[in-house]
Amino acid sequence: MTLREGNLEAPTRHPLDWKHPDFHDEALSFAEMERVFDICHGCRRCVGLCQSFPNLFDLVDATDDGEVHGVKKEDYWKVVDQCYLCDLCYMTKCPYVPPHPWQLDFPHTMLRAKAIKFRAGKVRASEKFLASTDVHGSFAGIPVVVQVVNAVNRTKAARNLMESALDVHKEAWMPELATRRFRWSAKKQGSASEVRDGAVSPGKVAIYSTCFVNYNEPGIGHDLIAALEHNEIPYAVVEKESCCGMPKLELGDLEGVEKHKNANIPVLAKYAKEGWAIVTPIPSCTLMYKQELPLMFPDDADVKAVQEAMFDPFEYLMARHKDGLLKTDFKQPLGRVSYHVPCHGRVQKIGRKTEEMFKLIGQTVGVQLNTVERCSGHAGTYGVKKPYHETAMKIGKPVFKAMAKDGPDYIASDCALAGHHIAQGMENNALQAARLAHPLSLLRIAYGL
Repeated sequence: MTLREGNLEAPTRHPLDWKHPDFHDEALSFAEMERVFDICHGCRRCVGLCQSFPNLFDLVDATDDGEVHGVKKEDYWKVVDQCYLCDLCYMTKCPYVPPHPWQLDFPHTMLRAKAIKFRAGKVRASEKFLASTDVHGSFAGIPVVVQVVNAVNRTKAARNLMESALDVHKEAWMPELATRRFRWSAKKQGSASEVRDGAVSPGKVAIYSTCFVNYNEPGIGHDLIAALEHNEIPYAVVEKESCCGMPKLELGDLEGVEKHKNANIPVLAKYAKEGWAIVTPIPSCTLMYKQELPLMFPDDADVKAVQEAMFDPFEYLMARHKDGLLKTDFKQPLGRVSYHVPCHGRVQKIGRKTEEMFKLIGQTVGVQLNTVERCSGHAGTYGVKKPYHETAMKIGKPVFKAMAKDGPDYIASDCALAGHHIAQGMENNALQAARLAHPLSLLRIAYGL
């Protein structure tokens, strides 16, 4: 059989068979990693992505004969630990992913290794705590307590303690807790009542707020509501929600992911089956329901229903525009906007919907857009951890420079965490400061709301 070089077909993702008895077999996992690493070593297209690939190639190049078989198996973890499951290698770089006969899936190979490490009890308690967003978000919105927590966390002593106890780098940006949670402060239902379904956009929206919007930056959620209200789209804040499970996935805690799935899917499936579009304002959470859970639970009909109903905010709004149901009465110019496309937005395979919205706004009022499509380096909790923060800032440096181009009035990213990481990187590199605003906030400004 003759194998051609690379693929001409679109990537095909196979389900993650994580409940198979062999999945957590370390020897079998190492054997698969050696096979995958050997292919990667012969290609090296992904060297410019995360630190996993430079680490792998440095390990190979340091062997006597420059081949993968000379790399010690215990050194494989130096590759695994640097992968933050952005999926860019699979979706944008690798020519050997399915349907190619070599069936290379680097992210799932790394996820399997992370799951083995987690089950073996080799993940630190501090990492587990950072991945428990519903736990450390529980202080948000509690009068006096939240102010005290935020004030203490700003002190040098507290940051030194967090670095030693939680492995949170003392220089890394950290989100503050909200004085009022989104789910406590938002109206549960909107004022619009007429449901106008379009050809590609359902006429009513269920808002899954996400941990970050609920506990840290509720203003993003309120900006989404303002846009929906302005466009007379009925909305409801979902009855209840838990973390989407993405932080658990990044640790390899697959049972933890399943626990969150079991809490969220029955609630969200009800909305999906009733014809609601489910909108999530954080790309990683959207991706969790669009891709990760369907790959982990391919036979679950409710997971499939939620997947089909799930929308990125600007994917939904541009679908409304395509249906002729979006208002374009923009009033306020935005000036120069540097917009960052986050990795977990790119791999949703929806195109640059936020960029399309900025261009649409620019047809009515002034918008000078600079789009940057490259990894910021933040990657969930990766960018705040002591072992990885400096690497995260190094990965993001080209983005920091590109975002500063033309002296923007605003910098924006669909990923709020990436936005703050970019703002910090621009400051650290003495680049021109600009106001950070989420794209939903800029949409609200453009509407003059």
